[in-house]
Amino acid sequence: MANMTSSQSATHVAAELASASFEEIERLIERYRDDPRVQVQKACDRARKRLERESAERQRVDAMYDRMRSLGGEGVVIGVDEVGRGSVAGPLTVCAACLPFEPRIWGLNDSKQLTPARREALAVRIAETATAIGICHVSPADIDSWGMARSLRVAVAGAIEDTGLDPDCVLMDGNPLGAHPREVSVVHGDAQIACIAAASIVAKVTRDDMMVELDTEYPGYHLAQSKGYASAEHIQAIKDLGLSPIHRVSFCGNFLETARLF
Repeated sequence: MANMTSSQSATHVAAELASASFEEIERLIERYRDDPRVQVQKACDRARKRLERESAERQRVDAMYDRMRSLGGEGVVIGVDEVGRGSVAGPLTVCAACLPFEPRIWGLNDSKQLTPARREALAVRIAETATAIGICHVSPADIDSWGMARSLRVAVAGAIEDTGLDPDCVLMDGNPLGAHPREVSVVHGDAQIACIAAASIVAKVTRDDMMVELDTEYPGYHLAQSKGYASAEHIQAIKDLGLSPIHRVSFCGNFLETARLF
């Protein structure tokens, strides 16, 4: 084998192994395993470790799809998750996502476990792969008027309706809400079930983008950084500037003795 590969520099072989796709790694390791050059053998070792890591990661994601099937069945299954429940500014956002069992979206996970860049990339992949995606926002004014429990029910129902599907099962992260008659609640479902993880990622990316846009409309509140949550800088801005129209008055009583509006 060494004679067959000696025409390629060790640097070239190492680069080939490093850039190989998951599907190619095992074949390339086998091809170069008897190459006596130290650089090539080190590259093969790194490739083996990468193969082990990626195999374990794919097994994790496969388990998320298996759980989606076992809990949701073979019909139309929608996963639902929310973001912004504990924010003091901006909307409550709920996403409903329906995923096919194939092709699989490698890397799916609870959005909180992912970097912003990884969430963005996965959101694109989800949009390309999903059977349907629905989004519903509940405004700060409605949250103040309705309270969070009703707001969640309204947002979940709205996101499901926005998919245009009539689901046989709705798999929802968290505790029971009673927002849909075929609802199945799964605590920490965003880390366990593929369609809920997809919903968590899309909801997070969608709302984060909204908060960045709102930061330009309502400067000074650090909305792009805090995403509307009660960071120290955001709390101080509320004390200094008062409340804007996108703040939840009912959430801000601890920050202002008298909540004054713009």
